[in-house]
Amino acid sequence: MLSKLVLAVKSKSLQQYLEKSASHANVLLETCGQLRNPWQKVVQSCGDVIVISDTLIPSPVESGIAVLNNLPEHPTTVILSDRDSSEDHAQLVAAGADVVLYSGASRKSLAEAIDATLESRRQLNMLERQDPKKRIQPRLIDFISESETMRIFMNEVGLVAPSNSVVLILGETGVGKEHLAKAIHAESSRASEPFVTVNTTALPEQLLESELFGHTQGAFTGAVRSRRGAFEMAHGGTIFLDEIGDMPLHLQAKLLRVLQDYEVQPIGEENSIWVDVRVIAATNRDLDKEVEAGNFRKDLYYRLNVVTLTIPPIRERKEDIPAFVRLFIKQFHDKIGREVDSISDHAMISLCRYDWPGNVRELMNVIERAMLLCRTDEISLDDLPAMLNREVPLPQLREGDYDDYASWIGKSLAEVQREMLDRVEYKYLKMVLKETRGRVGEAARIAGIHPRGLYNKMKRLKLQKEDFKK
Repeated sequence: MLSKLVLAVKSKSLQQYLEKSASHANVLLETCGQLRNPWQKVVQSCGDVIVISDTLIPSPVESGIAVLNNLPEHPTTVILSDRDSSEDHAQLVAAGADVVLYSGASRKSLAEAIDATLESRRQLNMLERQDPKKRIQPRLIDFISESETMRIFMNEVGLVAPSNSVVLILGETGVGKEHLAKAIHAESSRASEPFVTVNTTALPEQLLESELFGHTQGAFTGAVRSRRGAFEMAHGGTIFLDEIGDMPLHLQAKLLRVLQDYEVQPIGEENSIWVDVRVIAATNRDLDKEVEAGNFRKDLYYRLNVVTLTIPPIRERKEDIPAFVRLFIKQFHDKIGREVDSISDHAMISLCRYDWPGNVRELMNVIERAMLLCRTDEISLDDLPAMLNREVPLPQLREGDYDDYASWIGKSLAEVQREMLDRVEYKYLKMVLKETRGRVGEAARIAGIHPRGLYNKMKRLKLQKEDFKK
């Protein structure tokens, strides 16, 4: 995040010296000491640190300091006093000033004190960004999956996450695009810096432009104070632009400039601000079709399409549903205060057979609802919504179906399930490869999986395509 320093210093030469000493990359500087009404500019500046001469504060000074402390940004106030009196300085601190400096001190010591204050403010901003509820933040390890498709996908994500490249996340509603974006940020070198989310469909067009790029006081009707935009707030970190496919065309042009030049121009501001931000965008729209329809700029699409990650919908990785269900039961256990800690086999099978058009978000909502309605410690089929509440026949094992029950002794249920799944995959893939005479691409199409996923399965199951070409 860029720290904004506001200098309202009565002495022009001192203000110029402090301006020069504070002009480094992570500080956004605004000077107003020589304006006709510097106090009004200070109050409307939206600064993190305000350095102001005591003679520029309206009388009584104590009331002026109170005004600064009550600003929405809660700025750190540094008062430059013309009096070298410890008693006077103590009175200013008692009135609410964070730092009081004697303006007659050496300019070098004043600059060093202001730099130290900026660093303290930066550390404070970092602490404020931490989750006050101490919730566990998303990490890539959260995406451990039983699905081969998802494993291949996460291998790609693992290669992309440490970089600074622009990422475009595609996927249906509810697949967890923002969760993945947060995990990518957490695995990058920017993890300790801000992660700022902007939903481009949540705000009217005029407000969205201000939300993204900021505005100056008086830039439009109702802009009574300056506002810092999301790109400026995300400086050093990551900005997540959700539903990018719905962004208005004229804002797409401004976004393209940010991606090309790393500069943002607040509404009503003549000068641009340089920002160091990684952009992760997401949409559930088909951007190729949106480009063809003229709803999305082709040049912006190419600029965003550096790395594209398409999250598989849950219906393509149903083997992950049991793990999701157990995770959500654990998460909701404390939230809703119900002693529900398991789910019946019938209910689990019903969940696994459903196609989940709302994906993980829909599954999460179904589990929370079921736990609220459950009258025992186990979710049953009756606790599920009507669309899922169907009698599901449990598979029956008959004597002779398998001849190796003894090999299951000492193994966990998960190990046995994996073993039986491998057998089914082996027999199925052998049949498909025989049908296609070893043509992997055609076999993958029939099986409904990615060719790379089929290659990985064949390698694990020791199937060679050459054995099926005859």
